Amino acid sequence: MSDRPAKSKYTLDRGIPGAFEGETVTRRRMMVLAANATGGIAIGAVALSAAGFAIGQPFVEVDTGWHDMGPLDEIPNDTYVPRVITLDPKTGQVGKSTVYLRQRNPVVDKEPGDQYNKVVAISSRCMHMGCPARYVQAAQHFVCPCHGGVYDFRGEVAAGPPVRPLDRFYTRITSTGRVEVGRRFSVNSELKRFSPRPPGQPLDGIGQYLYPSNPSQRKLPGT
Repeated sequence: MSDRPAKSKYTLDRGIPGAFEGETVTRRRMMVLAANATGGIAIGAVALSAAGFAIGQPFVEVDTGWHDMGPLDEIPNDTYVPRVITLDPKTGQVGKSTVYLRQRNPVVDKEPGDQYNKVVAISSRCMHMGCPARYVQAAQHFVCPCHGGVYDFRGEVAAGPPVRPLDRFYTRITSTGRVEVGRRFSVNSELKRFSPRPPGQPLDGIGQYLYPSNPSQRKLPGT
């Protein structure tokens, strides 16, 4: 009779600690594999979305031309008047946006003047998450109610989370003295013009290189 103890039915011949008889993978290893698989699926989903955005966006562009905003003498230079334009006629009411207009004021406006900004046209879309901001005459500021974004009279960030000033639109004055609003463009903290970017993308310093514009929208007036 051997003095060696009988092998327990819970002991695996292969020597995997904590395994039952016949097991080739421990419960701990199974949990690790499941966690890694879940992480791989999540990373793949993000990568696929990013690839789809990068490939698909360069071919998406809606050019609605120039929009008539009325006679120049109805546009003040000390406050803003709102106008509604259609950015994408295919999406109905969703494709409409409010634009705030005023005549350029050399005392207030620090960026160089040219044929496209004799009338300043500021977008109402907040540059934090894209919520609609509105101009508050009493405070002479643009205010976004969603996350507390505040912009000064020129549309530059005064407080809150926005990463850059409000976007603007190219404008022109016709031979008959009427104001027209064209395509949107983005600006950095110095109000330098850039091709349009989505909200949340900074344009100061390295930001202008980290967030390149849509190639189909790069060739714009005055750039």
